[in-house]
Amino acid sequence: MWHEYINALSIEEVTRILAEKQERARIVAGGTDLILELERGVRKGVDTLIDVSRIPKLNQITIDEDDVIHLGALVTHNDCAASKLIRARAYPLARAAWEVGAPQIRNRGTIAGNLITASPANDTITPLMALGAKVTLVSAKKTRVVPLKKFYTGVRKTVMQADEMLVEISFPALTKTQRGTFIKLALRRAQAISLVNAAIILDLKSDTVKSASITLGAVTPIITHATKAEKFLAGKKLNDKNIAAAAELAVKSAKPIDDLRSSASYRREMVRVITLRGLTAIRDGKEQSGMPKKPILLVSGHNTTHGQSIAGSFPTSAIETTINGKKYTFTSGHDKTLLRLLREEGMLTGTKEGCAEGECGACTVFLDGQAVMSCLVPAPRAHGAKIITVEGLADNNTLNPVQQKFIEHGAVQCGYCIPGFIMSGAKLLEEKPNPTQHEIEQAITGNLCRCTGYYKIVKAIEAASRDSD
Repeated sequence: MWHEYINALSIEEVTRILAEKQERARIVAGGTDLILELERGVRKGVDTLIDVSRIPKLNQITIDEDDVIHLGALVTHNDCAASKLIRARAYPLARAAWEVGAPQIRNRGTIAGNLITASPANDTITPLMALGAKVTLVSAKKTRVVPLKKFYTGVRKTVMQADEMLVEISFPALTKTQRGTFIKLALRRAQAISLVNAAIILDLKSDTVKSASITLGAVTPIITHATKAEKFLAGKKLNDKNIAAAAELAVKSAKPIDDLRSSASYRREMVRVITLRGLTAIRDGKEQSGMPKKPILLVSGHNTTHGQSIAGSFPTSAIETTINGKKYTFTSGHDKTLLRLLREEGMLTGTKEGCAEGECGACTVFLDGQAVMSCLVPAPRAHGAKIITVEGLADNNTLNPVQQKFIEHGAVQCGYCIPGFIMSGAKLLEEKPNPTQHEIEQAITGNLCRCTGYYKIVKAIEAASRDSD
């Protein structure tokens, strides 16, 4: 898929390489979008990937003295979903981040990458547009700050130049009088692309709207403001009549598209419905309903390699990594995914390939303490990392409690998806030894079983948690 892979140590190194290679190079952080784009031929002519995932300080979420929140380029969806600052001062973004994919995807996928992919169905663009976000772009020649509303020129098109790197996203934190939410409509509760979504932020004085920001996603080729509804609400009381009128006006601001996932007429009606729901939820103080106070991340400990200077240019260098506590050196496989490296070079076939698109979870492994979909991780990211596969869960001849309970409860069915389920269950119990049933369900949202229901799988994980008390 690529010929050269470079572990960058600084922003300066990245911009120097981009200036030299231009369109032939792409930056990779999480890779959850880029890997699929390369495989599908969406990004043509790319022969070099520049891995920025270990550049120091780019994974930070901060707020400055002017009450402006700053997200580094490596901040992931799970970082946002779990951040107390984002949940308190930019809730619509936290909710949107939590709605993206599954825990394994959210552990790798970055907010910056979501913006750059530039699909109108990408969930985090909508709240960031409502928040009035800006992006900072850096090249070897200059730095520029671009309002997000001017960042997009069409579907998968932005104003970014080939030699630029997005290093930061910034936006004003919500004030004490502002409240907001994010509503997503999709075909299933998890691992689903939006049919329609909306981010709503209201500045309120008692029950009267001082100002409103309503943005609509997955409706038009680019994220759009429902300007007629925003103007209508200003100075109005947030009662049933005005909410219904604003929802109707939101429809008039949208010019929905027809595609494989939805008709324009259905999208038009759903714009009305979710705008109505969002405004009503804010009025009733229920805008955070359904959002877990502490979302399951499938993370334990700390990322042991972020911020470390782990240089490497592949295939010039060998991939040196630790898998299941054993040192490995790979002189081939640099142009593969981590899944294929593990199976074909490492001969660790317990990790399965199901969809190869990050949809099924059969390829779940632990990368530096985080559960990830190995089919969406470039193989050279293993360099200097610590990886655990399903072969490494057992302690000598003693099975991991999750493995044991899967056997006892008959949760092992055809067996193909089971390694991924076991990995998710084991990481969940590391993160939270006594999870609720709902938390178990959250943990396995990224894992699909095609044999039957999930009841025995959930019961096996519940039993394993009791045994670990």
